[in-house]
Amino acid sequence: MALKNYRPLTPTLRFKSLPSFDEITKWRPTKSLIEPKKKSGGRNNFGRLTSRHIGGGHKQKYRKVDFVRRKRGVVAEVVGIEYDPNRSARIALIKYSDGELSYILAPDGLRVGSTVAAGDDVAPDLGNALPLRAIPLGTNIHNIELTPGRGGQVARSAGQQATLSNLEGGYALVKMPSGEIRRIHEHCFATIGQVGNVDHMNVSSGKAGRSRWRGRRPHVRGMAMNPIDHPMGGGQGKSKGGGGRHHPVSPWGQLAKGFKTRSKHKPSDRFILERRKSKKKS
Repeated sequence: MALKNYRPLTPTLRFKSLPSFDEITKWRPTKSLIEPKKKSGGRNNFGRLTSRHIGGGHKQKYRKVDFVRRKRGVVAEVVGIEYDPNRSARIALIKYSDGELSYILAPDGLRVGSTVAAGDDVAPDLGNALPLRAIPLGTNIHNIELTPGRGGQVARSAGQQATLSNLEGGYALVKMPSGEIRRIHEHCFATIGQVGNVDHMNVSSGKAGRSRWRGRRPHVRGMAMNPIDHPMGGGQGKSKGGGGRHHPVSPWGQLAKGFKTRSKHKPSDRFILERRKSKKKS
């Protein structure tokens, strides 16, 4: 995917860098694979604001993406590559030999006319889904299951990929996109390749209005508020909380930097061999 840059004729265009959508081949979603998507505006069932900076935005419909790859052993042809407003990745519309249509995440390099399949004995080719035990070591994978049959949960956003590094004792050692090395059961399925839309991380909106189209309302810094509105508000000019040193906190006083929020005895700890932020050995 390439990015489209603009001549700086206006302040908005000066830093704007948007997707060119060259890889999109089908612009209308398949009606049988979409459903309505309700927006809460950040309010709960009482109408009270519980999640800030949410509201407005363009109406969207949810695309039913098959993260499980339900049809096993059936070859499907890629009919089109589509835009999905609900995720950063592109989705591919595939048509099985029996005529059924389905959406899957579009890996980088997947083209219209290509064939994909899922199963225990399919070839480890781009877009195919296999159990981890059947994938060659060192292969880049995405849409990885954490529980067999539950569907892919890991490496699903644009440009993401994990690497299968080893197989031992009924488990696969997978290096996550974060750098964490994790044990995942060898019967869990994963898809070959890297998620498409790789340049998504380099997109620059260029203006605040584009964030509003996406349903994101303004996010005001705590330091720019008054003391009554935020613990870090107030002070003469730029200061750390009313003129004195104050560690960054949320509006409700929760430490924002360095405070560990992960459970000390989380059940999944036993599957993590190496943390994404390992301690440096002196």
